[in-house]
Amino acid sequence: MARSTTVVLEPHDVALIRGGRRAAVTVAVLELHLRGVVRAGRPGTMRTSGPATGTALGPLAKAVHAALHRPAGMGQLLERQGVRTALAEARSALAAAGLLRVFPPGRTGAARRSLKELRDRHPLPADRAGVPAEEILFAVALYGDRALTALVPRFARDAGLTGRGGTTERELPGASCGSGGGMSCASV
Repeated sequence: MARSTTVVLEPHDVALIRGGRRAAVTVAVLELHLRGVVRAGRPGTMRTSGPATGTALGPLAKAVHAALHRPAGMGQLLERQGVRTALAEARSALAAAGLLRVFPPGRTGAARRSLKELRDRHPLPADRAGVPAEEILFAVALYGDRALTALVPRFARDAGLTGRGGTTERELPGASCGSGGGMSCASV
């Protein structure tokens, strides 16, 4: 069933559709890092490094920034109430737009087509040189760990976003929604 309205997808929406909760929060963390208000803390953790001023933040980035006033690793961050609420609201909006199914949880055909179109418009850059922040966010939203390691390798490693259990790849075997891999799209 086709929807008559056009939905403008932000990078965290694209990440939520492609990779689930962790991918969406990773994009929000990266947005805050690129603005200079989140940095890596102790190994595998993140924390705020200043107030989020300037351009308005979306609900998920605001929730992540507020949650990181207490340093956290990704697992802890995903469990903080404000982040959970913002993710649930984003998921509901995407379901209302016809891009995510509630039951069984997953992408719709429209979402798969949107991801393909976005990948065609936003190829993975080879490196970060001259790439604007918005393109970095879309690259990470669309390509996950490959983009993180190509564009922000040091922050991704130090903050625990990649390596030693950190990943944005829901599509790995055994880690998809409902597979028992510890991630539930229904809880988003």
